[in-house]
Amino acid sequence: MIRTCYFRSQDKSLESPQPDQFAEALSNPQGFLWVDMVGEDPLVCEPILHETFQFHYLAVDDALRESHVPKVDDWDTYLYVVLHDVVFARGEQDLETLELDVFLGSNYLVTHHDLPIPALERVWTDYHKDTRHLKKGTDHLLYRLTDELTLDYMHAVEALDEEIDEIEDQVFSNPDPTMVQRIFGLKRATLHLRRILSPMREVMNKLARDDFNVIDSRDQIYFRDVYDHLVRLHDISESLRDLVGGVLDTYLSVINNRMNEIMKTLTVITTLFMPLSFVAGFFGMNFFTPEPPQLAWTQTSVFILTLLIIIVTPWVMFAWMRRRKWM
Repeated sequence: MIRTCYFRSQDKSLESPQPDQFAEALSNPQGFLWVDMVGEDPLVCEPILHETFQFHYLAVDDALRESHVPKVDDWDTYLYVVLHDVVFARGEQDLETLELDVFLGSNYLVTHHDLPIPALERVWTDYHKDTRHLKKGTDHLLYRLTDELTLDYMHAVEALDEEIDEIEDQVFSNPDPTMVQRIFGLKRATLHLRRILSPMREVMNKLARDDFNVIDSRDQIYFRDVYDHLVRLHDISESLRDLVGGVLDTYLSVINNRMNEIMKTLTVITTLFMPLSFVAGFFGMNFFTPEPPQLAWTQTSVFILTLLIIIVTPWVMFAWMRRRKWM
């Protein structure tokens, strides 16, 4: 699907031109053209991007057929920016990322994405409700997109934090073997979030500080604000990763403590039955069975020898354990 939004500064109206009308819209330097390509076939998008907008074939290939981490490429008359949105809800195991490819020119903005992106949908709705946003230029529209994407990052971080708090409570109240899977799922999510936040932060840093022909220097302060938010979110993601590691260590400690309690109970039961086993075993040995008188001394000697072994063996084992520093 290809949807368009064209704003004429003269009559202050919104239009939806067709692809064959893009060239006319681009010829008006006072106009504002936003083309959004959602899950469209690359064979349909490629002629529009390459022939109508005159984008370099490498940038077009990156947008239509490749997946990239967030980055920004300066092509002098336009910018190619790769952004990522994140989606994470309570109860889920994985953090989902949605790639958004953006071409920014002086009087146009082209966005391409395979799946619907909530942040872009919110901006699209706001710009259709209030045309005053369109007067601020295409670079301000890019700022609005990055700001809404950052808001989704904040929601993901909050959901991760709440999920970690819930698992922490369950670790002490009702530890379950399936909890390990949830913990490792959260660990993967925090690592994935960190891998996306780092390049996103660098993109915002470039947009806020570098000199680009299509970005007004007065609008760079807005990108600097987004950069500050991403720096804070990156620090929070580091804390979340440490919290997940702490939850895993706590879970293992609780399980080990429970195992120790079980072993203590079994040891007490074994200790209680040891004297009974000793008495039953000792008096169950046949030392004084009816034998000829000449073998009576042999029976007595075996009895004394067995009694000495029973008495000496524990002391030898006790001394050996003390020497090995087990006690």
